[in-house]
Amino acid sequence: MSAPSLLRAVTPLGWVAAGVAALICLVVLLGGLGFRWDPLNLQQKRLASALDLARAASAEAAAQDRARRLEAEGAADQALRVDHHQQKTTKAERATAAVLVQARSADDADQPLDPRRADRLRDHDGQLCRIAPELDGCAAPTGLAARSDTPLRPGDPAG
Repeated sequence: MSAPSLLRAVTPLGWVAAGVAALICLVVLLGGLGFRWDPLNLQQKRLASALDLARAASAEAAAQDRARRLEAEGAADQALRVDHHQQKTTKAERATAAVLVQARSADDADQPLDPRRADRLRDHDGQLCRIAPELDGCAAPTGLAARSDTPLRPGDPAG
């Protein structure tokens, strides 16, 4: 059979099959060469969606980082406040223990309250107010104590 007789022997369905096979070969060949055909722009849509997800994840991570940093700062501030309170409590206990020992060993411990004993009690009350000026019954701080955040310690030259 010759080529023209062979071409006449192919049915229309055969021509369609040959065209589809040629088209598939062309697409495979062009795909191997790097040609991409995206008439609906699906690649750009997927890229934009992935970028949006990455931005959202980045913003969420930044918010979580800020929250953890604020929690750490709050915990550090709370630890400082607890330490400050513990120091004030310890100072008050020491001052009270010293006065109790003096009061019990004083020669007038069993006597009615006299002026010397009242002076000792008043001095002790003053020490407690210098340690913790926010206690009930303490006068508002004056002088250096009114201008600073740190409480005065017993025996400080400013107190």
